[in-house]
Amino acid sequence: MILILSDRQDTSVRRVLPKIERLGVPVTWWDSGEFPARSRVTAAFADGSRRLTLDTGAQVVDLATVTAVWNLRPSRSVAAANVSDPTHRAHVEWQSRFHLDGVWELVRARWLPCPHPVTGRTRNRLVHTALAAELGFAVPETVYTNDPAELVPAYERAGGRLLVNLLDPEDLRIDGQDHRVHTTLVRRRHLASRHRLQHEPVILQPCLPRTVDLRAVVVGERVFAVRVRERPGDGPGDFAVHRLPEEIERRCVALAASLGLSYAVVHLALTGEGEHVFLEIDPNGAWAPVEESAGLPVSDAIAAWLAA
Repeated sequence: MILILSDRQDTSVRRVLPKIERLGVPVTWWDSGEFPARSRVTAAFADGSRRLTLDTGAQVVDLATVTAVWNLRPSRSVAAANVSDPTHRAHVEWQSRFHLDGVWELVRARWLPCPHPVTGRTRNRLVHTALAAELGFAVPETVYTNDPAELVPAYERAGGRLLVNLLDPEDLRIDGQDHRVHTTLVRRRHLASRHRLQHEPVILQPCLPRTVDLRAVVVGERVFAVRVRERPGDGPGDFAVHRLPEEIERRCVALAASLGLSYAVVHLALTGEGEHVFLEIDPNGAWAPVEESAGLPVSDAIAAWLAA
C-alpha cells in the first residue's frame, strides 16, 4: 500500500497516480486537512502490540500495511465548521497536528522525500551548506549571522556585489498586507543601517559572476539535471536537459541521503571555468516543470520508487 499525503488539488499527484496504478500497487490519497473534521486516525496499544488506522470516510487503511509514503504537500489539520470558538478551534487543530506527528513517526515505511519527523532539519540552509562543503561541493563564501560587524567586511570581500537572504523564506504581514522578502542586493547606503542586522539573522553571499543556473532533481539514486534557459525566447520551455559529471551526480545523491531525503532538487551554478557551485537544496522542490519542458521522466521515477 502506498499512502500519498497531499492537497486534493495537487497536480503533481495527478501526474503520478495513474503510473502507480498501472504498476498494480494499491494507493490511498489523503490530505491531513480533512482531519479531524472528516477523517479518523487511531493509534492503539495493548499486550505489546499496536494498531494504527486511518479512516478517510471512504475506506479504512491499516497503516501497518503501508510500504511507502509520498509526503508531498499536505494541508494543516482543520477543525470542523461547528467548532466555532477561535480559541477552541486553535486548541483542536494543535492537538490534531500533535497526534498526526506521533502517528507518522510510527509508520515504518519508506518516505519520499523524508520521514515526517525530520522535515525541519531538511529545510535548514545552514546545515545544507555545511554538508555540501563536507561532500566536496564548491560553495560560495557564506555567512549566517545577526552580527552587524560582519556586514561591511562581507560587502568588501564581495566587491560591492553582496546578496542578503532569509534563512527560511516566509510571507510576512505588515499593516495587514502580505509581503514576501526576496533575495536583495546590498547597496552601499544599506551599510549605514547595519545595526538593524542584530534583530534577525540572515544569509550573506557574494553575487556570483554570470553563470548557468542548473537544477538536479534527485529521486532515490537517480538524477535528472537541467539548465535554466536564460530568456523565454531561448526555446519551447523553461529548462533544457543538462549532463552533469558523474562525480557531481554522486554528490547530489549523497547530499540528499545525508539529510535523510529520498527526493530533492539541488540548485547549482555552472561557472565559466566549468565549476559546479552548490547554491541550495530544496527537499520538496517542483519537478513537473522539469518534466514538461525538458521531457525527463521524473514522474515515472517517482512512481517506480514508491512502488518498489
